[in-house]
Amino acid sequence: MIFFTKHKTKKISSLMPAFVVALMLLSACETDETQVVATFQNLVLADEFNTEGAPDPALWTAELGTGPNGDGWGNQELQYYTDRPENVRVENGFLLITAEREDFEGQPYTSARIITEGKFEQEFGRFEARIRMPFGTGVWPAFWLLGNDCDVNIWPQCGEIDVMENFGRNPSEISGSVHGPGYNAGDAEGKEYELLEGRFDDDFHIFGIEWGEGYINYYVDGDLY
Repeated sequence: MIFFTKHKTKKISSLMPAFVVALMLLSACETDETQVVATFQNLVLADEFNTEGAPDPALWTAELGTGPNGDGWGNQELQYYTDRPENVRVENGFLLITAEREDFEGQPYTSARIITEGKFEQEFGRFEARIRMPFGTGVWPAFWLLGNDCDVNIWPQCGEIDVMENFGRNPSEISGSVHGPGYNAGDAEGKEYELLEGRFDDDFHIFGIEWGEGYINYYVDGDLY
């Protein structure tokens, strides 16, 4: 899943050609007292975005508007999320999410935000997506997981795993984090990852986690960080 916040350019896009979830722990070994490296296999879900038009409605739902309280989803975001093809569409094997600078429903920008809530849920496994990032001050693409009971246990009680977040002003750096009761927002558990060469908007990169009982490993292009 990817979402955008305010930006300074007319149009900016993010490409996402694959979303994959693998399940079943085949082997695990401890590399030190706290790190467990696992291998998951047996594919349980994948979307290769090979059908033109809107994202597969059997898997994805577009969240619309500015959040249930009209507060930019709690982040003071300046865009209005839509399901219009101008903002989200599948084209030539890519999921294309585009932020537009335009006046729409009282907001100065539009973009898109798609979720699997009510259609797919999974505890533990490997979750990954291959994404080419946008670039620009104010842009905030992300790929994350939320607990399936957030409507009852309001965030952060329901939990959140941020597989990848990027601030568009830093095109060579992303972060991964975990939010829960007592460790959320600015106090979340997390770590940054910086490319030694290139930028995340130059090419596609694979962002993923391996999530098992008592641990979450974060990867960029297979690099455990």
